Amino acid sequence: MKAAYITTTGAADCIQYGEVARPEPGKGQVLIRTEAVAVNPIDTYIRGGNVKFDLPNPYIIGCDVAGVVDSVGDSCQHFKVGDRVWGSNQGLFGRQGTFAEYCAVDETWLYPRPDITSSEAAAAGALVGITAHLGLFFHGGLKSGEVVFVNGGTGGVGSSVVQLAKAAGATVITSAGSPDKAAECHQLGADHVIEYRTQDIDQRFAEITKATGPIHLWFETLRTPTLDRCIPLMAIRGRLIFMAGRDARPVFPLGSFYVKDLRAFGFAMFNASAEEQRATAGELNKLLAAGQWQPKIGARFSLSEAAVSHQLQEDNTLNGANTLSGKIVLVP
Repeated sequence: MKAAYITTTGAADCIQYGEVARPEPGKGQVLIRTEAVAVNPIDTYIRGGNVKFDLPNPYIIGCDVAGVVDSVGDSCQHFKVGDRVWGSNQGLFGRQGTFAEYCAVDETWLYPRPDITSSEAAAAGALVGITAHLGLFFHGGLKSGEVVFVNGGTGGVGSSVVQLAKAAGATVITSAGSPDKAAECHQLGADHVIEYRTQDIDQRFAEITKATGPIHLWFETLRTPTLDRCIPLMAIRGRLIFMAGRDARPVFPLGSFYVKDLRAFGFAMFNASAEEQRATAGELNKLLAAGQWQPKIGARFSLSEAAVSHQLQEDNTLNGANTLSGKIVLVP
């Protein structure tokens, strides 16, 4: 079968595309005929050697997948041949990834796919949807009527946070880098958008929170947050969610943090158990079926263009290229 893989970590151009052995499903696994995969920042960190796991050689890259069950191994209980599925959490902790025509996945990391959902949308929403939902509800305890802010409302995680928070009855504030992206944020459900390249950010926050009241949940997607800005905007016992910035060392205004009884949560979605992620996926499936969550796709490639897709992701995650709005999806 064809796959995108590496034999050593390095820059995006170390990704190879060619023939590898087609896997057989083991006990408790299903073999998926891949219809779509997606790129995440964590994929580029693993490929680059910045996040270190013991990797098989060759190592097939990628976390997210959507496809159709081609065959099942012994002891499978949840899926049968022909089922439409989606999932994430592959390519981690020594597991083979998903950027291949077929992939063998433990069924505990797979979820049924609603009939109305395309394979591209399911792959695009996999890791970012689980991340957004875990942050908002499992960690953040979001309630209807609260005020949420998320940086980057057209990004992979940010666009999911906007939609999921709005579906939960929150007032949503976000940021965008252009008028076009601001319009996209409003279409996704954002109530207020700060255009950070052309508007005075602090002035806009003051105007918005005068109308909405203070922020109950701040979902930070930036690698280097400005805590001196966000903490004064928070409500008493508000919550801050951090899910990016492995090497970040921001100034932390402890005084203004503790006098407001604030809470801070740091999390990585792949630390959530299989059971926790399965419960989250069930809720996401309900939102997909109801049309309340539509994963945003920003670029499409063929699987043979995996190296190009990784470079595009890296340019935007690490280098601020601002040339991507939504997720990168690839198809075999």
